[in-house]
Amino acid sequence: MSATEIPTVESIAALIDHAILKPELTDAEVDADLDLAGRWGVFSVCVRPSDVPRAVARLAGTDVATGTVIGFPHGSTSTAAKTAESRRALDDGAAELDMVLHVGRLRSGDAAAVTDDIAAVVAVADGRVVKVILETAFLTDDQVVAGSKAAEAAGASFVKTSTGFAGGGATLHHLRLMREAVSPAVRIKASGGVRGLDTLLEMRAVGVDRFGTSATETILTDVRRLVETGSSSGATDRTSY
Repeated sequence: MSATEIPTVESIAALIDHAILKPELTDAEVDADLDLAGRWGVFSVCVRPSDVPRAVARLAGTDVATGTVIGFPHGSTSTAAKTAESRRALDDGAAELDMVLHVGRLRSGDAAAVTDDIAAVVAVADGRVVKVILETAFLTDDQVVAGSKAAEAAGASFVKTSTGFAGGGATLHHLRLMREAVSPAVRIKASGGVRGLDTLLEMRAVGVDRFGTSATETILTDVRRLVETGSSSGATDRTSY
């Protein structure tokens, strides 16, 4: 999709990982969000690890993939814990894994430890998509670049901005840094604060390939408005999911 092309609901839905990650969500609330994802035909849902079997079962018969999070939200669990969590999630039917790198080790300058931690999860994933969450709100520009490079060196498919739970989310500045730090083989995911269509399109224009958001219905309803009227609502609220 070019910068000047008017998007379709389907083209934007195909970029969205619908986030269902809030710790307080009830089973009924999770089910409602899964049904929303199915109705809109997003690329995937990203659910809490314990919700993977529920998501796989409820989305059966749709094209919506199920993803989950590893080492979430702090990234400070051991590599052994992350690999065990990854195996369980894959056994439960997860198609993609979003893992939080060890933020403290990255900020300490221990790129080798960060790379090894990611590589262990990539090995368990055995060819499935692994997205590495940097938690950019905690990082300097140099650390954003170092984390992005570590993700690529470890064989990850994506580098991702944020969990959405650290008081900061995706910014155009960080996304540009991430895009420039890795080769075209590594894709970029923006998450945390992606709650409006205009924000999504701005980020898409700088090279973002996937978006994590819980504002899926707001965004896709606005795409429909844009197609019908030629203008979006202008909603660009940047609060965390």
